[in-house]
Amino acid sequence: MSQKGKRYLATKEMVEPGKKYELTEAITLIKDMPKAKFDESIDIAVKLGVNPRKADQMVRGTVVLPNGTGKSVRILVFAKGEKEKEALEAGADFAGGEDLVEKIRGGWLDFDRTIATPDMMSSVGKLGKILGPRGMMPNPKTGTVTFDVGKVIQEIKKGKIDFKVEKNGILHVPVGKASFTVQQLVENASAFLETVMKLRPATSKGQYVKSLAIATTMGPGVKLDVVQIRNMFR
Repeated sequence: MSQKGKRYLATKEMVEPGKKYELTEAITLIKDMPKAKFDESIDIAVKLGVNPRKADQMVRGTVVLPNGTGKSVRILVFAKGEKEKEALEAGADFAGGEDLVEKIRGGWLDFDRTIATPDMMSSVGKLGKILGPRGMMPNPKTGTVTFDVGKVIQEIKKGKIDFKVEKNGILHVPVGKASFTVQQLVENASAFLETVMKLRPATSKGQYVKSLAIATTMGPGVKLDVVQIRNMFR
């Protein structure tokens, strides 16, 4: 058996079968698990009782994680003139207009997030089939189509993440790195979960949050106590 397999089995044995853990308890358990050779991401998966195929039950939003994501994010801004200059001064890795649109159409994708000023969207729209499937298309609903590019760049660098429920009703987001402290991870996870709770669609009937799990990149999922999470944010 490979070393990876041995590590996974060792971590899985630490998780009590059938148990639903409180948030701090689950994160503490994950922090105590055998470490990988790299700084793993800590991800939360939320199964929602919504039907994403119905427009009035789509759950999507943004949240600024208090302690950041632990990842270096490369930001590209579609802008021109003074707004292009503002973007670069605010810390954007790339900024430009039609030149960047054509570069991306040619296959270049060395960036993680995009922002666009409204006047650039007619050109950026040509990239829908390229950026859309990768979740990188600027969108006014997530605040990434705006003239206030400096503010959004700073929010992203501080740990702003976008999320959108998948067609099977699941939200899956990173809330930090294995190198973070328990407190930092609890604060990040709490910020995300509180935002999700507030986004419950009015048309969603029955149980909104059906299940929750948290895990490292290479580790087993640790199930969270839905009732405890719900009570945290009432």
